[in-house]
Amino acid sequence: MPRHRLPSIPSKEFSRFVAIVRRLRKECPWDRRQTHRSLREGLLEETYEVIETLDRGDMRELEKELGDLLLHVALHAAIAEEKGEFAWENVLRGINRKLIRRHPHVFGTAKAAGAKDVARAWEKTKLQEGRTSLLEGVPRAMPALQRALRVQQRASHAGFDWSKVDDVWAKVREEVEELRVAATRGKKRAREEEFGDFLFSLVNFSRFLGINPEHALRATVDKFTTRFQYIETELLRQGRDIHGATLAEMDVLWTEAKKRRRSRS
Repeated sequence: MPRHRLPSIPSKEFSRFVAIVRRLRKECPWDRRQTHRSLREGLLEETYEVIETLDRGDMRELEKELGDLLLHVALHAAIAEEKGEFAWENVLRGINRKLIRRHPHVFGTAKAAGAKDVARAWEKTKLQEGRTSLLEGVPRAMPALQRALRVQQRASHAGFDWSKVDDVWAKVREEVEELRVAATRGKKRAREEEFGDFLFSLVNFSRFLGINPEHALRATVDKFTTRFQYIETELLRQGRDIHGATLAEMDVLWTEAKKRRRSRS
């Protein structure tokens, strides 16, 4: 049970928000010239900004970024209304119906022992809705690591999966060897294919470790960035440019950055 009462549904604010967006579409030159396609990159950018605030655990910024993301939803709905494609009401009615339909253990009489049961039932419901494959609906535009994870998870819900983590690790080692051979003897296309197979096997291994590969790699990139920027900062403090430093000198500063991080931890 929640520790405090949930606030009332903000229907007044939502109606005001929709009215503002509709007015912007009529009176603002920038908003007026936007299309579904022109908003595509902005939608992705706002989504990544939401993810970044979640990674930082910054709830104040999350509150703002969710508003920016909602603006993109509203703009797409407004454009669709103007073109007679669909209306806001259809968007809301559609998601309401979908949530009720896909949660029979909440809104119906079905039983679910845990999250895994819910996930399996969710995928079965999607097939009943007209999809011909469990893998339909995983966007190609997703980051490849995240897409690989989603594809593997859906296949796993159908029972198509490894049974032991040791078998997954053996597959990773097999793919490493195939990549090593391709790297020395194969053509570029073969090397690329084997590298893809290797990454796919690593994603499988991450699943069995309970790790999201996209989150893990993002954290590692952040760590590399912090350490590299430490090298740049220290060289500037010495009155030097990074392009004039030797690899040995940069390695010393890299080690310093690692020690400083460990000491803070």
